Amino acid sequence: MPKGDPEGRMHGFQLWANLPSSLKMTAPRYQDVKGADIPEVTDDDGTTARVICGSFWGKTGPVDGIAAEPAYVDVWVPPGRRKVLPVETTRHAFAYVFAGSGKFANALAPLAVLTDRVGSGEPVSWEEAGNRSLVVFDRGDEVTVQAGEHGIRFLLVSGKPLEEPVAWYGPIVMNTQAELEDAFSQLRDGIFLKQRQTPARV
Repeated sequence: MPKGDPEGRMHGFQLWANLPSSLKMTAPRYQDVKGADIPEVTDDDGTTARVICGSFWGKTGPVDGIAAEPAYVDVWVPPGRRKVLPVETTRHAFAYVFAGSGKFANALAPLAVLTDRVGSGEPVSWEEAGNRSLVVFDRGDEVTVQAGEHGIRFLLVSGKPLEEPVAWYGPIVMNTQAELEDAFSQLRDGIFLKQRQTPARV
């Protein structure tokens, strides 16, 4: 089990990935990954990236088999550094800041927005994104971050959009309200995601 720092503190994050309709009722699975198995790469300016899932800077994370094929990267940018990070244009992306602070370009309101597009010739203004800020990005092939005086650490997450309708309540996500009601009916009856087995014949 995780032990945290000397005071018992630790960071914990849950990322719930929706499944396409063809995989909605697949059996649950679990994958255990040790910290030592997560590749880390450090750029020349001291920026580090730990690749948990997907590929980034030539490294591939150990977590696999997720339908949306997400990239899940733990990024640290040193104090005062400005860094441009690649993101595939076919993906939706967000950053979750959990240490330090900084400023992001080309993010959607209300968090850490760039008021005018880079390259437009207009003045550029930035907003600070501090600890526990979620920053959602517009479409593009890169994310630009300017680290604050204490640096910035954040999760950079991207994934392929499923482009399917969503019906959601509590822990269950389906495509239609009827499917959602059926799933909760199965949950009440104790048969939700239960594997029915045929008795062996002897």
